[in-house]
Amino acid sequence: MKILITGATGYIGKRIIPMLTNQGHHVICAVRDKLRADISYEGDDLIEVIEVDFLKPETLQNIPLDIDIVYYLIHSMTTSSEDFESLEKQCATNFKNALEKTNADQVIYLSGITNDNKLSKHLRSRLQVEHILKSDHYNLSVFKAGIIVGSGSSSFEIIRDLVEKLPFMIAPKWLNTKTQPIAIRDVLSILTAAAGNKLVYNKTFDIYGPEIITYKDMLLQFAEVRQLKRYILTVPVMTPKLSSYWLYFVTSTSYKLATALVDSMGVEIIGKPSNINKILNVNPITYKQAVTLAFEKIEQNSIISSWKDSMISSDRLRNQLHKYINVPKYGCYKDYKEREVKNLESTLDKIWCIGGKTGWYYGNILWRIRGYLDKLVGGIGLRRGRTNDKDLNAGDSLDFWRVIFADKKQQKLLLYAEMKLPGEAWLEFKIEQNILKQTATFRPRGLWGRLYWFAVLPLHGFIFNGMIKKLTDV
Repeated sequence: MKILITGATGYIGKRIIPMLTNQGHHVICAVRDKLRADISYEGDDLIEVIEVDFLKPETLQNIPLDIDIVYYLIHSMTTSSEDFESLEKQCATNFKNALEKTNADQVIYLSGITNDNKLSKHLRSRLQVEHILKSDHYNLSVFKAGIIVGSGSSSFEIIRDLVEKLPFMIAPKWLNTKTQPIAIRDVLSILTAAAGNKLVYNKTFDIYGPEIITYKDMLLQFAEVRQLKRYILTVPVMTPKLSSYWLYFVTSTSYKLATALVDSMGVEIIGKPSNINKILNVNPITYKQAVTLAFEKIEQNSIISSWKDSMISSDRLRNQLHKYINVPKYGCYKDYKEREVKNLESTLDKIWCIGGKTGWYYGNILWRIRGYLDKLVGGIGLRRGRTNDKDLNAGDSLDFWRVIFADKKQQKLLLYAEMKLPGEAWLEFKIEQNILKQTATFRPRGLWGRLYWFAVLPLHGFIFNGMIKKLTDV
């Protein structure tokens, strides 16, 4: 079958694509920016990448007419709390209008469980999208998931941060809210088994794991898997704002996402009984089993996707990487270093492993201080790390940078700064004729931008000199 994936660069999208191609399906990946498509797709005859922005109707003509099935995996938590509902409505409306002109037989929509009487803004928006997507021109299958648990998922990474950093927690009362988590492997099994299955046409199913537990239980069971002893005291005095700051400062989440999560965590996410597991022959695993499997993926360094690579974690970029790939030349300050490469393969490997657990090879304490300062002023700091210890792709987060371009064959890596700055910054590594050219570019904004550059210039000279030496030494 010919299957269109929207949200193809997202957490679910990246994981479902190889599963569908392994089944022999021809997959069309709809992305806002082709730079964000996995570079491995270029050599796969079963994968096609098209540029489509569902907020821009003029791009919808790129959708082929002869598609059979479509996965709708678009969510707008990346935007501000004031406008995400209207943007999700607009996306869904444009999507529906475009799909009704194609031969699509089925649309599969992954939503969230919406059974509580008082829904959060995001769950209310998901319900609105479900209503919009209904059509007489195609069959709609809706799957409403509980908290999704897997390596790289936002819930997993946030709980991991809390459990591994805090032996004792004074936590908000919403930790006592009940939920029904589901493993990412079960979500993917259900989504793939639903393709072309007429038993799920024009029906809605809640999908969830076998247990009803509280967020506090999730933290404590996570600690058990990690063989850690943890103590949690819940208090009723934390306001939503304080709770958001608590998550923001302790975990790797952004304040924007922390606010959205706190809004959602006051809502019970418990599914309605159904026979969906029997229909699709899926046997959901427990929460502890899901956590254990997630760590197996981490230990194998085989995390396919992470929420941290989503633009949710970005305050600057909005999926348009091509706007930043051409580093400006005028009105900028530059720190340029070059050095002969003694071992090409070793240097490239070092460049591709930079940041995260590896660090920045020189002056790491200064990098950490810069990360702490960034976090204090509302930035992301170094907490995101990196998804994979050895591989980099355009769109990946890398500490407080975003990967704009990464191609080992072309021997070039380009990063764009997402820390709080009075301007814009790029960091480029490029090898030409066995010479590593390392360039830091800063485009200042106003007087403060210029003062900032000259204030940090002595540190740049120290850090960047040491870094290029470490990268080129065997």
